Amino acid sequence: MAGHGPVPSSCDCFVAMPPHTAFPAVIFAKNADRPRDEVQEIVYVPAATHRPGDKVQCTYVQIEQAERTHAVLLSRPAWLWGAEMGANDCGVCVGNEGVWTREPLGEAEALLGMDLVRLGLERGSSAREALEVMTALLERHGQGGSCKEQPEPFVYHNTFLLADRNEAWLLETAGRYWAAQRIREGSRNISNQLSIGSEITAEHPGLRERARSQGWWSGHGEFSFARAFSLEKEPPRMEAARARLRAGTELLQRHAGHITEETLMSILRDKAGGICVDSAGFRTAGSMVSVLPRDPALPCVHFLTGTPDPSRSVFKPFVFVAGVRAAPQVRSPSFPQDPARQIPRFRGSVDRRHELYRRHQAALELMEREPERGQRLLGTLQELEQQGLQGMRELLQGTVSPSPQELADLFLDCVEAEMKFYS
Repeated sequence: MAGHGPVPSSCDCFVAMPPHTAFPAVIFAKNADRPRDEVQEIVYVPAATHRPGDKVQCTYVQIEQAERTHAVLLSRPAWLWGAEMGANDCGVCVGNEGVWTREPLGEAEALLGMDLVRLGLERGSSAREALEVMTALLERHGQGGSCKEQPEPFVYHNTFLLADRNEAWLLETAGRYWAAQRIREGSRNISNQLSIGSEITAEHPGLRERARSQGWWSGHGEFSFARAFSLEKEPPRMEAARARLRAGTELLQRHAGHITEETLMSILRDKAGGICVDSAGFRTAGSMVSVLPRDPALPCVHFLTGTPDPSRSVFKPFVFVAGVRAAPQVRSPSFPQDPARQIPRFRGSVDRRHELYRRHQAALELMEREPERGQRLLGTLQELEQQGLQGMRELLQGTVSPSPQELADLFLDCVEAEMKFYS
């Protein structure tokens, strides 16, 4: 059956808000855990206007285009249209997680959860608006289709964490049904399972009737989304997900009141609790941490790796400004005869490794082959990351004022600096 076997199933999303953060900001973070050899690329898509009647081709299906789409920064598996996580120029961040529910899995091609991440970012000017976009599209088009670049289908439903400067939302789905919970303060993490109980802020209009008609809820008393729609017999991966959820929650609570972007980076690097994955079948393919200041006069700063294993990767800063220069070193090559876009799909393979990925992989091999040299290189990479963190800290504190051109070149400059150390 689709979704069974040794498959990737272990993403983790986090959000921290005042009073848990060390300063007045919302901080979003995610590890994207994917098949071990899958490449995650970083894509910047500028804002655009579209003509009435225009369509947009998502991973598998074509849907109606919006009149205007926001500029977005996406970290995505290189074979698909959507994204595992990303941000837009309004300070909205979204990440998704795979879940398995009582609703049947849709192997027929529809929208992927990763498509909904990008669609929410492109069309939502706040976390709430992105949520409304995503739920409307989910109800209209459904979710389905394989979520990995292999002939054997791997299908799941999705949960999402959405954040902006002021609040966060947890959106959980089961087929076309959904429930959402608003998060106003503190911290929250999700790990591949339904977690919304009776504290539901918004929901699918037919949600409770669906649960009642299927015998999942009596129709009387308290209604819990997680209790009604979670599988009675969960696959083994769900037990591992619960362990990661507990580990992430404990780490957030340990740092409550003092959480910074570095705190979230350290949590994403945590291998003891299973949050940073590096196994034979799959691993953390890309990571992201975003700082969304409450003060609208301050820019949002997004840190992305674009390479696997955050414990041995560099978080590089990005700021939305006019004239952003793309970093071709983190874009995968395109293929005229792409097996992900041909029917039947995934009957061949192509090398999607981008330039930074290739050099980073060589560096990982060095770290394992020659530990002493590897440790020196890792120390150098950590110094590079600290320089970026310090620069962004000064930017948010107002002690430096980079020119618009410096900010437009920021991410590209950091990628180029990282690559020099791999030469």
